Amino acid sequence: MDRSISSHLFYRLMQTLLLLGGVLFFRIRLRGILNEPEEGPVLVVSNHQSHLDPPMIGMFFRRPLNYMARETLFKFPPLGWLIRTLGAIPIDRDGVGLSGMKETLRRLKYGQMVLVFPEGSRTRDGQLGALKPGFCALARRGGVKLLPVGIAGAYRAWPRSRSAPGRATVQIRVGKPISPEEIAALDDKALIARVQADLQACWATAEADCWRSGG
Repeated sequence: MDRSISSHLFYRLMQTLLLLGGVLFFRIRLRGILNEPEEGPVLVVSNHQSHLDPPMIGMFFRRPLNYMARETLFKFPPLGWLIRTLGAIPIDRDGVGLSGMKETLRRLKYGQMVLVFPEGSRTRDGQLGALKPGFCALARRGGVKLLPVGIAGAYRAWPRSRSAPGRATVQIRVGKPISPEEIAALDDKALIARVQADLQACWATAEADCWRSGG
């Protein structure tokens, strides 16, 4: 299930444009990109600060990144076409979302990378919230590596209370991947605790980098 050549080229074009815009407008920087696995299925788990998170995280990875998006977003023709071309997976947040979960597993089984936000929704105060258990089933059934990513500054750039983003320094920290063997050795409660701790460490490092860079 590889992307078509035209979709791949378009993805790389948008990735380049987003990277240039992100660096200039948000002074965005990333640390730990060498932790990105070179091959195989990867479930990228990140804290969720704003609508900016998917493009900001995806612009740095060498491998194309798939991500979940609300099904309603696909109903607007220009936006729907754009996010589908960039690898978005429609999720019905009002229902059980089985079709979206199946598509996510399908892409993982083809060895792709998928971004999920295990908090379930954007933060209301900039802090990392409690993780929901849904990602555990994806990790186990997909036979993936879990890659923790912490993003900081995106909440200050675009909090829930604002209708449009503003300028702010954004930093991203990629942690060490958790192997399928490590995942299999933990029950869901222990796996959630492990990922929560890894995300907290990544977010704290990224937040400190933001303040060192001028906030």
